Amino acid sequence: MSVIVTDAGFGPDTWTGDAALDLPSDTPPAELEAALGAELVRVDFPSFSDGRGFTLAAMLRRMGYAGRLRARGHVIADQYAMARRSGFDEIEIDEALAARQPEDQWLARADWRAHDYQSRLRG
Repeated sequence: MSVIVTDAGFGPDTWTGDAALDLPSDTPPAELEAALGAELVRVDFPSFSDGRGFTLAAMLRRMGYAGRLRARGHVIADQYAMARRSGFDEIEIDEALAARQPEDQWLARADWRAHDYQSRLRG
């Protein structure tokens, strides 16, 4: 079973809509336009060191995608702020990762708007 991570912490998967559109991390940018009409897009993260999903999320948002955007797979708590800044609404992790990185580690990064370097420089 999966755990969904949001700014409020851990929760169950509440998606009840039609099938989600799954995008692998190596999706060519030219193919992103097909995702613009989907209600939920899940971008795969095969490894925590594979950052291509962050780029895909940012590109989708710049193209006008306004639906639910979910990172799925090997995203770690330290990457939560980057995922949110890239345009993801939520992260889907497995129970094993949730046990290794408990909710408090994710919540420590939930105030992702306040902890970027630009805010610190302006402040």
